[in-house]
Amino acid sequence: MQDTASGGKQYHIACARGDLAEYLLVPGDPDRVPKIASFWDTAKEVSVKREFRSYTGTYKGIAVSALSSGIGPACMSIAVNEASAIGVHTFIRVGSTGAIQPGINCGDVIIASAAVRLDYTSSCYIMPEYPAAANYEVLLALIEAAETLGISNYHVGLTATTADFYAGQGRASALCETCEMTDLVPKLQKAHVLNVEMETATLYTLASLFGLRAGAVLAVYNSHFTGEFKAGAGEENAIKIANEAIKILSEWDAKKKKSKKQWLFPSLLTTKEK
Repeated sequence: MQDTASGGKQYHIACARGDLAEYLLVPGDPDRVPKIASFWDTAKEVSVKREFRSYTGTYKGIAVSALSSGIGPACMSIAVNEASAIGVHTFIRVGSTGAIQPGINCGDVIIASAAVRLDYTSSCYIMPEYPAAANYEVLLALIEAAETLGISNYHVGLTATTADFYAGQGRASALCETCEMTDLVPKLQKAHVLNVEMETATLYTLASLFGLRAGAVLAVYNSHFTGEFKAGAGEENAIKIANEAIKILSEWDAKKKKSKKQWLFPSLLTTKEK
C-alpha cells in the first residue's frame, strides 16, 4: 500500500486522481515543466513539492500533464510509482544527456530505443537481465513527431542510465582515486551506446513491469567525445517533439479503439476510416 498525504494525494508528488492526465511528460528539471506547458493551449500549475512540480492542460485539444522527476533513478522511481497509481498510463521523459559517439553534437536530440541498466534502482524491482526498452508505440510516435516538425538532427538508439553523475559516468575526481568506472565510457562507445544520462532505464523498466508505456527524448547538452558543453542546447526541440508525440499517440490510440485492435501496426495507420 502506498503512503498518501491528506486528500488522497500521493505522498511525494502531491497529486491525486484527476490531477494528472493519462499522458504525462516527465522532465528532470522542475524549471522545464513551465517551458513544456508554454507550448500548450491551456495550462495550470497543479502542485510543487520538493523536486516534483506538475502542470496539467491541453495540447492541440489533447489532455496532457508534465511532472518533474528531479535528478536520478530513485526520484524517477517515485514519479512512476505515484503517477501510475493515480491513472497515468503513458510516460515520456523529456531530459538532457551527454553524447558519447562522434557525429552527435550539442543541440541534437536522442530518442532512446532502450537503455543499459546501470541505474541500480531498477534492480530493486527485477533481475538485471530484464530489459529496459521503450514501448514501441511511444518510440514510433517520437520519431513521427520529429519528422512532422521538420526536426532532422535526431538520433535513435541505445542510452546508458547511471546512478551517479561523476564517478558513475567515468568522470575523473581528485577525491576518488579508486573509482571503478573510469573505463565505462570507452566500453559503452564500443557497444554503440549513444549517450549517458540518469533516469531512462528506471522509467523503461518500471513501465514495462507495471504494464505502462514509456519513451524518452533527450537534448544533447554535452559531448564526451569532443568535450563541448552547451547547457540548454536542443531543449526546445526535445520539448516540441514530446508534446507532438502525445498528440500522435492520442490519435493512434483512438484508431486502435475504433478498430478494436490491441496493437498498433503500419496498415492500421494507412487504412481509411469508413
